[in-house]
Amino acid sequence: MIEATVAWTDHERFLGAATSGHALVIDAASNKTSAKTSEKTANSPMELVLLGLCGCTASDVIGILRKKRQPFAGLEVHASAERSDGYPSVYTAIKLIYRVSGKVDPKAMEDAVKLSKEKYCSVSAMLQKTARITFEIEFVA
Repeated sequence: MIEATVAWTDHERFLGAATSGHALVIDAASNKTSAKTSEKTANSPMELVLLGLCGCTASDVIGILRKKRQPFAGLEVHASAERSDGYPSVYTAIKLIYRVSGKVDPKAMEDAVKLSKEKYCSVSAMLQKTARITFEIEFVA
């Protein structure tokens, strides 16, 4: 079982911790209310969801590339997302860009990304209920 707790600190800020014991600050202030606190001081809950997706799929892809003995030197996953109007303002479209470096076979990389999306990434499986998730792969030197 995984558990998480947040405690209000001030303004729209919360301190969160989960089963792992690691803590992080969450700033729930929207762009409209951030003037009250002068600036956002931490990631919003929806940003954390997007970061969770990036971390989940990146972990899968790295694991799959290692099993395929692909000589990757680095991986970065960038996400851009659109949200619905009104409430709840869920993600409706997410584009993931995988930037991989090293001498990775393009087919192996595409297979790894597809396996993550279709089979392994729990965050992706949840988000696909409301969002169309697409991807692009970039090979960098």
